[in-house]
Order: sequence, then structure tokens, then C-alpha cells
Amino acid sequence: MKNEIKKIRAVIAAKIRDLRRQRRWTQARLAGLLGISQNRLSEIERGDGSFTAEQLVLVMSTFNLQLDYFSISRQKAGAELQNTLARLGAGHLREDLSPGAFESAKRVDEVLLEALIAADSPRQVAAVAPVLVAQIERVNLGRLRLKAAEAGYEARLGWALESVLGAIRAELPLVSQAWRLKYRRAELLIGAALAAWPAPKPGAEDILDREILSEEGAAEARAARSAAARKWGLVTRITAEDFKEALRDGRGDN
Repeated sequence: MKNEIKKIRAVIAAKIRDLRRQRRWTQARLAGLLGISQNRLSEIERGDGSFTAEQLVLVMSTFNLQLDYFSISRQKAGAELQNTLARLGAGHLREDLSPGAFESAKRVDEVLLEALIAADSPRQVAAVAPVLVAQIERVNLGRLRLKAAEAGYEARLGWALESVLGAIRAELPLVSQAWRLKYRRAELLIGAALAAWPAPKPGAEDILDREILSEEGAAEARAARSAAARKWGLVTRITAEDFKEALRDGRGDN
């Protein structure tokens, strides 16, 4: 029983820490919201303590979260995806070595699509950038597009590929010779795939971020979204900079 409580406590602390970072909240700001010291928040995020029920409710209402955001079963699925992405080239994702967080044996295409559909966090979505660069010879972009269309996420894939292509072009002048060939190859193949892709037709918006749970949150994300997200009908807080940062981390430059 005690081990289960510790496990739940660790999951909640990790999820809130990751959420704070995703939303670019400092520890001081979140500690102020919760009415605790920054040192105490730091201890809780390390697993040395727990949040009160009232503090959890406050976090959930502030960030528009549902209770299953803290689900352990969902955490395990997210850990498996995270490990697979990390081993395929997403250096910014730290491998989860906890029991049950095993690596998937899926094809790279399937892993990329899963990251776009079922990722736990924006960092996992942005991980498609370094994975595409590192594994570009193992990715069949035509097949990936067909699979995305079958699942109803063709526009989401189009947004991701266009965002990754922009990030690759922005980072190209900064990469070493060892990386330049991979970047050039990924730029060529992704660019060719997008060139053969018809312009997206206006349709229902695709709300990507799990944390967007209200029309107010959607409106904020809609107003701040990137040009690529607007073009493909995505509502997300994930920016072009997130993809560029993921590429830098994939090279070990951050």
C-alpha cells in the first residue's frame, strides 16, 4: 500500500513539474499560487512530499486539467512512447527506466504517428523533429501520410512536417558537418513530400494539446498559434521554437 502511495505521489509530482515547465511557469510563480515556499515546491517536485487535495484542485482549475491527467496507466503508456522516441533520436526526452516503461518494437512510421496522436506532452510531439532527422531513411513519408489520413489526422501530420521542415532550415547554418548531411537529406525528402501534398481544405479545427479543455483556453492558443498551425487548422501552443529546441537537444547542443 505504501509503495502504491509513493508511486502515485511521484507521478503527480512529475506531471505537475512537467506541466509547469511546458507552460513556462517558474517555481516561484507556482509556489505563490499554492501558498507554499519555493523550497517546499522544489522538495515536492523531487518526490520529498506531496500536494494537498486543495492544492491539486487549484492546479487542475488553473491549468484546465481533468483528473485522468494524473493516471498511472496513462503514465506507463507515455513512458513507453517517450523511451522509444528517446532511442530513435529525441535527445531532449530523458529515458524512463521504471518497471513497465519498455521500448516499443513498432516501426518508426508508427512511432511518429503515435507521438502526434497520443503524446503526453508537447515535448513528445516536438520529438518528431529529431527522430525524423535521425531516422529519415527508415521513414516512408508516403505511407505515413496514408496512415495519418486513415486515422483522421492528415492535417496534423501536415502541420508537423511543415513545422519540422522550417526548424531544419533554421538550424542548418548552425549544425556541424557530421549533422549537415542528415539535415540536408531530411530537408529534401520532407520538402518533396509536402510539395506533392494538396493545400489543406478548410474544415473543423483540430485541438491538439491535452491541456486545452475550455473555449477560453482554445481561444488563447488560437490567437498565439504559428502560421503552420493556422494553415493546417491546428489549435496548439506548440511553437516553431519548440521544434528547433528539440533538434538542438537531439544534437546535444543544449
